[in-house]
Amino acid sequence: MRRIAHLDMDAFFASVELLRQPQLKGLPLVVGGGRRGPGWLDDAALEALPPNEIPLEKFARLKSYVGRGVITTATYEARQFGIGSAMGMMKAAQLCPEAYRLPADFDEYRRYSRQFKHVITAIAPVMEDRGIDEVYIDFTDVPGGQREGGRVLARLIQKSIFEATGLTCSIGVAPNKLLAKMASEFNKPHGISILHEEDLQTRIWPLPCRKINGIGPKSGQKLEQMDIHSIGELAAQPLALLIEQFGKSYGAWLHAVAWGRDDRPLETESEPVSMSRETTFERDLHAVQDRQALSTIFSSLCERVAADLQRKGYVGRTIGIKIRYGDFRIATRAQSIDGYTSDVALIRQVAGLCLKRVDLQRRFRLLGVKVDGLRPAATPGLAILSGAQQSGHKKARQDAGPQLPLDFG
Repeated sequence: MRRIAHLDMDAFFASVELLRQPQLKGLPLVVGGGRRGPGWLDDAALEALPPNEIPLEKFARLKSYVGRGVITTATYEARQFGIGSAMGMMKAAQLCPEAYRLPADFDEYRRYSRQFKHVITAIAPVMEDRGIDEVYIDFTDVPGGQREGGRVLARLIQKSIFEATGLTCSIGVAPNKLLAKMASEFNKPHGISILHEEDLQTRIWPLPCRKINGIGPKSGQKLEQMDIHSIGELAAQPLALLIEQFGKSYGAWLHAVAWGRDDRPLETESEPVSMSRETTFERDLHAVQDRQALSTIFSSLCERVAADLQRKGYVGRTIGIKIRYGDFRIATRAQSIDGYTSDVALIRQVAGLCLKRVDLQRRFRLLGVKVDGLRPAATPGLAILSGAQQSGHKKARQDAGPQLPLDFG
């Protein structure tokens, strides 16, 4: 019998922070609004202290935050006030002004991510990495993976992760990835939920359609308009009707998942298709009035993308930019080169050409740089380019491009 687990770390970023600052345990805490660096505490002298010795009253509160950052994660105490991931910090401050606030420390989160995944693969080697804080695990042929529907093995993994890291996780075990992911949400935090095929009607069908991973806001709204609210009501719809309303592929998928069908295998090896870096400004910036600041930000984004590529051993051939304007509309542009690169000068050069193809007369709040079409740098026969090797026809295209106020360089 196929048994697939979905493991989700509990409030991962916040939990890592609480290991370093246990004085904040049990209190509403959010992580977000920037990365940790000098000045994350008001009193610079306190930054030399071990984090667990910082007086509680010296930590920043949400009510003092001014800017456009978003919540990366929140403790369950903060979630009780309606605060959630991806919520604006200013909005969260209205819901719980006394919540404590910490900047993110992604290097530390990645370190803990590697630790808990190493623990998992030592016990159950078939694992699909789904991000920094969640994975799928194949329990089917692992000792204990069938006992009590997988509960015995789930307990062992929970216990082993806690002993190695001090962190807790929630695990759902089911016949497939679709149901396992839904089950992992049933008993958070630090819970284990077991689903069998016969549980579909009693435990899955009463749930809202949006609980299915893959049914987004637009599809959910259309289902509501069709008077389809629960997964059970979706399962009751004729396949032909769903295909008529949503198209052949998506309509058939809706019908299958409503009946709990999901044959996807675990993907244990995957190559990244792109790498990107982006930043949201504290205030809207203008290409002319804020030229120097934007030039620094733009260069930093290119340098970070190039460093990511080089560190992970990849090169790419399509370079692009992303801008989000003050009205939240997004503009993206991309351009391919004649080979592959991880060279910062070439990435900056081509990304600068892309900037010439967007409206820089308007203020914008976000800037991003992306490299697509990745291949391992060691792939035999790849044409690896540096900034000095950019081809002549690309230069001609640059000369022919629209003349905009600036390319930040």
